[in-house]
Amino acid sequence: MEQELKDRIMEALENVVDPEIGVDIVNLGLIYDMKLDDDGIVWIDMTLTSMGCPMAGMIVTQVQEAVKDVPEVNAANVNLVWSPPWNKDMMSRYAKIALGMK
Repeated sequence: MEQELKDRIMEALENVVDPEIGVDIVNLGLIYDMKLDDDGIVWIDMTLTSMGCPMAGMIVTQVQEAVKDVPEVNAANVNLVWSPPWNKDMMSRYAKIALGMK
């Protein structure tokens, strides 16, 4: 996938906010990988901040809806993965500042 398209998909995903934390999933570092197939289906490997996240279904649905705004994307398949486990070091500087962390 070309970088410009990947950037636009990531930009769309910045609109998906983890409701328990209040920061978007991109800046939290929850997006691990993505691929776009010839049918315009984007395959996204992502994680959540905890395995028992009660908002998992809602977040997955929001991811699928957000990427539909990118013209090249017809649909999204989200694969929740737990390896490597998410940790606070995966957050962007922006997320750390927003959450009052150093």
